[in-house]
Parts: sequence; C-alpha cells; structure tokens
Amino acid sequence: MSASRRIARFSCAFDARRLDGASLRQVGRALVDTVGVALAGRAEPASRIFLQYAEARASADTGATAWGAGRSMPVEEAALYNGVAGHVLDFDDVNSPLRGHPSIALLPPLVALAESRGLDGRRLASAYAVGFEVMVRLARAMVHDHYARGWHATTTLGGIGAAVACCHLLRLSEAQTVNAIGLAVAQASGTRGNFGTMAKSFQAGHCGASAARAALLAELGVDGALDALDGAEGFATLYGNGEDLAQALQGLGEAELELTRSGIEIKKYPMCYAAHRSLDGMLAMRAEHALDADAVAAVHVRSNRRAMVPLIHDRPRTGLEGKFSMQYAMAAALLDGHVRLSSFSDEAVQRPAAQALMEKITCAEDDGPEMPRWNTLAVTLKSGTVLHKEIRQLSGSAACPLDDYELREKWRDCLHYAGAADDGDAFFAAAMALADTPVRQMMGRLPALP
Repeated sequence: MSASRRIARFSCAFDARRLDGASLRQVGRALVDTVGVALAGRAEPASRIFLQYAEARASADTGATAWGAGRSMPVEEAALYNGVAGHVLDFDDVNSPLRGHPSIALLPPLVALAESRGLDGRRLASAYAVGFEVMVRLARAMVHDHYARGWHATTTLGGIGAAVACCHLLRLSEAQTVNAIGLAVAQASGTRGNFGTMAKSFQAGHCGASAARAALLAELGVDGALDALDGAEGFATLYGNGEDLAQALQGLGEAELELTRSGIEIKKYPMCYAAHRSLDGMLAMRAEHALDADAVAAVHVRSNRRAMVPLIHDRPRTGLEGKFSMQYAMAAALLDGHVRLSSFSDEAVQRPAAQALMEKITCAEDDGPEMPRWNTLAVTLKSGTVLHKEIRQLSGSAACPLDDYELREKWRDCLHYAGAADDGDAFFAAAMALADTPVRQMMGRLPALP
C-alpha cells in the first residue's frame, strides 16, 4: 500500500468522536492564537499587498472571510491572504517535531472551506487533527535533513497535511484524497532563504491556498500519482533522502494522536522560535542581575546542533530580518527588558544602540546530538565578570504551555496592536467552545478593525 493510500484510508476512517474535550480545546486555542496574530499582522506591508492581490482576483463566488478586513472573498484567495497575515509577524504557533508552524498551514484553508460550505466547528477540529497527524508523522520521518537543506517545512510538509485535512473536512473519498496528495506534492514549495522577507509569509499563504486548491480539484475529478509521496520520483526521494514513510505511518489512526503526543506550542515572543530559549534566559538574567546593556562587553550563545539553523541574519537592518536574528533578539532583550510586537519595526532594529550591541554578540552550535534542545548564555561584563545561564525549559512549549489567561492576554495584545475597538471576547469564547459553533457564525464574531 502506498503512503498516499495509507494516509487517505486514515483520513476517511477518522472519527471526530476520538477528540476529547482537551483536544477540542487545543484546536480552539490554536484558532484564537492564529486569528489574533493575523489581525495584528493585517497592516504589515506584505499583508496589504496580498489583500490587494486577493481582491483583484475576487469574483461573485465569495463566501470566506478575510480576517480583519471586513469583507468576503473566494476560498483560495481568503486562504492566501489569511495565511500571509497570520505568518508575517512570526508570532503563530509551532510544533517541535515538525520544525514548523502547523496552524498557519491548516487553519486558513480549513476555516475558509468550512465557512463557505456551512460546516461546524467539530468538523473543523476533526480535519485539523487529521492534517496535524499527517504533517507531523511525515516530519518525524524526514524533517531534520529536509529542513537543514533549506526547505521551509511549514509549507512543504505542512501543505501535504493541509491538503489531507481539507479532504477530510469535505468528506472526500479515499481515491479523491490520494489524488489531492498528488496535487499537493505538485505545489509543495518554500525555502528558508526567504526568511526575513515578505516571501516567507507568502509561502505560508500559498501553502494554504494550494491545499484548498488540491482538495477542490480532487473533488472535481483531477487525479494525481498514486505514489506521489514514496515513489521513485516521489516527495521523499526528491525532497528528502528516500526515507521509509511506511515506518513513519505505522499505526496511523490507531496510536495516540500527535495533537496529544507532541501538541501545539503557542509562542510567547513574536519572532523565530529558535531564539525563544535564549530570550527566556537573557530576560531572566537581566532581571536577576539588574543588567545594563552599557555594562556588557560580550555575549556568547551556544546551542545543540542545528538549533539555530533558521536564524540566518547576523546583522539585520529591517524588522522582518530581525525576527530571524539571535543577535538582535539578545540586543533587544538587554536594551529594553522585553521583546514585543513593537520590537520589530525597522526603526527599532536600526537604532544605533541595537546595531552596536549586536557587534558584541556571537553564536555557535554544539557538534553533539540534535535532541534534547538547550541553550547556554555567557555574558561578559566590562568589569571582567562572566555570567552563565543554561536554559532547557521553553515558555510556550508542550512541557510549559501558556495557560488560557496568558493566551487571552496575547489575543488582546494582538487586537490592541491591530487597533481593535473592543477586546474580542465574543470570538474568543466562540473559538474556545469550538464544537458547538458553526464556523460561519464564529467568524461573524470577529471584532471590527479600523
């Protein structure tokens, strides 16, 4: 049995009743976080451009909400725009085995399709769980080398999982789901080389639009290769090292769901997750020792192997580049005592104090194993004193998640950043009671934005 057929069989057989209250709540939390971050990112230049692009392609066939834009548009255009807006701030949730962002791949196409077809939140949650399972299973088989070689796993592996999720949402047959996987592989793309540019968020938007497109085309009868994932010219061969996907998919549909096993990690800071451990450590050191940036002579950050691969900008000049810079993360934490949405304006990154401090910050990765993950900080003061800190725990991770109060505070901060007139509690409550709410009704409760 090919990997595509095995996945399709799982999707068709998956019963939403497997999701307990905790799982439904996880998806509701993910929806709050993803939409909130998208609302906060709606005024970014990349979001504005892609809203214009989507509007230009809009037709009378509308039915999906452009989050925060106060208008409806076709499914693929809504998935594209919402994916860009939801990823441009790099504040959306992550999954560690995926080495990427699951909800930004899944929710924009799923919400758009569910809204346009009049589906409810329980079906949305079931589709999310199916897509999450597929993308993380594939990641466990091949993500380490795949990501290290430069692929953007959120949009390559995530796009395949999202296409399967859309098929489950629409109740497509096994044969149609196999075809949709082939169509998703045909569109799989995304490079880490675009990190720090608008193209990164485009890759996320394109991923969601491609997933919806794959499912809709398969629904209409467009076919794809049966072995698009594990054939001689399949995804695992072309995008990986010919990994054995059969082993990764063993027990699919029977074992504990990845939604429970590895979970959804909601970000505390609006930048690349690879810097978050060090941010936790630096902010703690600053408070513990009353550190003054002017007293710092040097900072050295060390991590496990490949932990800092996405941090490709040593000397950022823009806010987007700053989101992928350990040097800027450490400089902002030392200078300001916080790292917030406002930390990533071009002006904040370009200020002379930050640029000068970044010259004093160096990074290195260990030669040992990739897991478990850790960071160490060595801060040398001008007095000659050297302060050390090791960080293994990570705020927002599955082991140390943000609680509902912290999630609500993040949601409200995103709305405030977006200029919302109210606190958005109506949408928050609807999302947290996901199973009981039609998606169209839920999206109608989004707060108005200027």
